[in-house]
Amino acid sequence: MPLLEASDYQTTFPFRNKHFNTIYPALLRQVPDIYDYRERITTPDQDFFDVDWIRQGSDQLLIALHGLEGSSKNQYIVWMLKYFAAQGWDGVGMNFRSCSGELNRQLRAYHMGDTGDVHELVRHILRKHDYKRIALVGFSFGGNVLLNYFGRDVDQLPPEVIGGVALSVPCYIPTSNKVINKSSNWIYLKRFLVSLNEKARIKSEQFPDAFDWEKPFPRSFDEFDERYTAPVHGFASAADYWETCSSIHHLDQIDRPVLLINAKDDPFLSPDCFPEKKAKNHSFFHLEVPTYGGHIGFVSKRKSGSYWSERRVFEFLHSLSRK
Repeated sequence: MPLLEASDYQTTFPFRNKHFNTIYPALLRQVPDIYDYRERITTPDQDFFDVDWIRQGSDQLLIALHGLEGSSKNQYIVWMLKYFAAQGWDGVGMNFRSCSGELNRQLRAYHMGDTGDVHELVRHILRKHDYKRIALVGFSFGGNVLLNYFGRDVDQLPPEVIGGVALSVPCYIPTSNKVINKSSNWIYLKRFLVSLNEKARIKSEQFPDAFDWEKPFPRSFDEFDERYTAPVHGFASAADYWETCSSIHHLDQIDRPVLLINAKDDPFLSPDCFPEKKAKNHSFFHLEVPTYGGHIGFVSKRKSGSYWSERRVFEFLHSLSRK
């Protein structure tokens, strides 16, 4: 019964404020230079995505998946891989298509149900390298991709993939989108849409007959996904996209250990994103719900600079690697 009734994450004022815990690391946490090199991977549809490597000769690898409009350079990705590297693991920071600083070639980009490039990355790694154990960690958007990867695509997972951890995940997208549309979240929504709208504008110039991108530009995920994400990626509507890609529908099929960590005070998440009943009756799906943490926050500094989230993810995945 892998529902963790109590979490050991503790924090003090001001980090008990969900917005402070969310914003502080994004703005004030230094991002060290950790990567050894970047690799570009060509996809079967003649597109590409970029990944950043930490190589130190380990037979264990952590693949990290960033959030919406993030990249491998986000502080939470860098610090997670840094923490694992200090424990002897190799690491890969994956950039979803269009997120590495250079727009991808095709009209399509990436979306919350798209696991194809993750599969392509794992296959590529296993062809080129001799890793005995591969684990994944995903944050927010990337966490939903991770849960779909482990739950929906069970038959495609190689035996070297031992498990994963997803943090701050809007695993039921329709109701989470209602939460992020609240006035208290306008600063986050605006930040996302500035970046998304600019990318869509450029795509409309590259592919002028593909979709309509006249002003006014979208001011919500509802509008953006209806005008761009859904039609470009083959969904009937924004609502169809959200329902189809919500990872909560696939948790029952997970067949290797996966931990979901969603803070109770996460400003992006609806009550539907805390699937306690599924965890209570599941052999492999674990759910941990700290009282505090915000959205990808979990600030609790040590002298090493690590946060609770890095230590907790390592604890879970390292326990799998020793079995």
